Amino acid sequence: MCGIAGEINYSGKKYQADYGLMRDVLKRRGPDQDGIFQREYATLIHTRLSIVDLENGIQPMKTVYGEKEYCIVYNGELYNTEEIREQLKAKGHGFIGHSDTEVLLKSYVEWGEDCVNYLNGIFAFAIWDQFLEKLFIARDRMGVKPFFYYLKGSTFVFGSEIKAILAHPIAEPAIDINSIAEIMLIGPGRTPGYGVLKGIEELHAGSCGHFGKDGLKTYRYWKLEDKEHQDTFTQTVEKVRYLVSDAIEKQLVSDVPVCTFLSGGLDSSIISALSCKYLKNKGESLHTFSVDYLDNEKYFTPSKFQPNSDDYYINKMKDFLQTEHHKIIIRTPELIDALFKAVDARDLPGMADVDSSLLLFCKEVKEHAPVALSGECADEVFGGYPWYRDETIRNIDGFPWAQSTQYRSTFLKDEFLREIDPQSYVYKRYESTVEQTSKLPGLSPLESRMKEMTNLNLEWFMQTLLDRKDRMAMHNGLEVRVPFCDYRIVEYLYTVPWEMKNYEGREKGILRKAMEGILPEEVLWRKKSPYPKTHHPEYLEALSKLLQELISEGTSPILQFIKKTELKKLLTSNRSVPWYGQLMTTPQTIAYFLQIDYWMKRYQIRLI
Repeated sequence: MCGIAGEINYSGKKYQADYGLMRDVLKRRGPDQDGIFQREYATLIHTRLSIVDLENGIQPMKTVYGEKEYCIVYNGELYNTEEIREQLKAKGHGFIGHSDTEVLLKSYVEWGEDCVNYLNGIFAFAIWDQFLEKLFIARDRMGVKPFFYYLKGSTFVFGSEIKAILAHPIAEPAIDINSIAEIMLIGPGRTPGYGVLKGIEELHAGSCGHFGKDGLKTYRYWKLEDKEHQDTFTQTVEKVRYLVSDAIEKQLVSDVPVCTFLSGGLDSSIISALSCKYLKNKGESLHTFSVDYLDNEKYFTPSKFQPNSDDYYINKMKDFLQTEHHKIIIRTPELIDALFKAVDARDLPGMADVDSSLLLFCKEVKEHAPVALSGECADEVFGGYPWYRDETIRNIDGFPWAQSTQYRSTFLKDEFLREIDPQSYVYKRYESTVEQTSKLPGLSPLESRMKEMTNLNLEWFMQTLLDRKDRMAMHNGLEVRVPFCDYRIVEYLYTVPWEMKNYEGREKGILRKAMEGILPEEVLWRKKSPYPKTHHPEYLEALSKLLQELISEGTSPILQFIKKTELKKLLTSNRSVPWYGQLMTTPQTIAYFLQIDYWMKRYQIRLI
């Protein structure tokens, strides 16, 4: 995993002094090696986290084929590298090393823009084609790896993170009315393709394109398509077991140590169990990692979303697998401090302590291994979230993880409310996604709705979690792989009827059935529990104090569009409906406003 950035500029003006700044702000993503490639119109920048072929995978990587020169900067990992390599060898291509970067570059040489159709992996890359004097760009099907860009006239600037673009003088840190709507009504999610800051956009998941003298053209090379599911239940269970097992095994390939996150939940336990088996066959032991908060057991109260704590199940899995387990304990002061470091990592306000705790966790994990596997995206794919099963929420028009538009809008000053129309802003995005959902004709109302729910979650909620995972991990130079995001799993499960997915009336029922014999029964059928958050009262006390100081000082940039009176009310509220997802209740909502304030100050953001 790495950081990429660059500039294509046909105007003749060079920003030589700024290329080093763009590289430097991405060094946390790639601390091991860096480089800059330049031609008349192109500058490509790379910072490398060395995982595969440490000697021969150096980037920017060039190749010459005939009289044509190509150069790539690439962030990601291909999981079918060897299959593609054999195809390319059969077509006469030779290889210096065994890196996936070289395979990817020569895939473009052989197949051009169609190369993306051959790839199974997580990636964002740019290839300068010197013969065509054009830049080809692409992003993986699920949007695991980021690709932001800024276009002004004949100049195109791109980067793995927004901070790399802001390091270039062409981009100004500014927000407008749409940015405010995004932060207040959608955040910490983002409208797909929108970078929140004015002028900054993101290449959509499953998209590619090119920038040349004729401008920028992008298009979707992949999208989910509904198909007739012809497998029996038994065949479906067997296929799920194969796909999940194969995805995990493929993602364990590395020239450096690999570990797993272990929460004691179904998804991380499956990944840990299969990883443990794979490594034992190689004579290696698995290191597993979990996160918790000081005194959390003392203050934990079961809720609808979080029925029990994780410790019991983590210990069960640790003993069952005989892993070398590491438990990371986070204390309130460092959690508060990391709220602001998490903004530095994400370049945007995020999921409050859900972000900051992961940032601290990843920092500790990196001390032991540079690569980890994590269970994100199983809930979206297999139907694990409460809103898949709560009939009331499921059938409401609107994003099921954010039933709070009316509440959110109360914080906005009247002049902004008049310009935005909160309900319309949110509903149009919801409606557009629903309308674009692929559905076979003749589906039952329930089956039709579940297709919509899956598409909504993949296009929106999952993207927020992937943003979080990438930025918090890569800020610490840690590569985190997400096997449940293998597009083969997503494509297949999309066709599986809800009745099969909902086996035994349980969330992710078919996944549980497919993994029988791999996990202890108690873990296999454990009720879903989300990512842990702190329940310590001193956390809310500390946040409230910081917000009170912000209100009292009265100079915060957020007070340009936020009502001070509503922030005061927030200090005494105790809403049961989360701001976002399952975890962002009152403490996290306070923290979110603190993150917005810090973000505007830290990035010197101007409201226009």
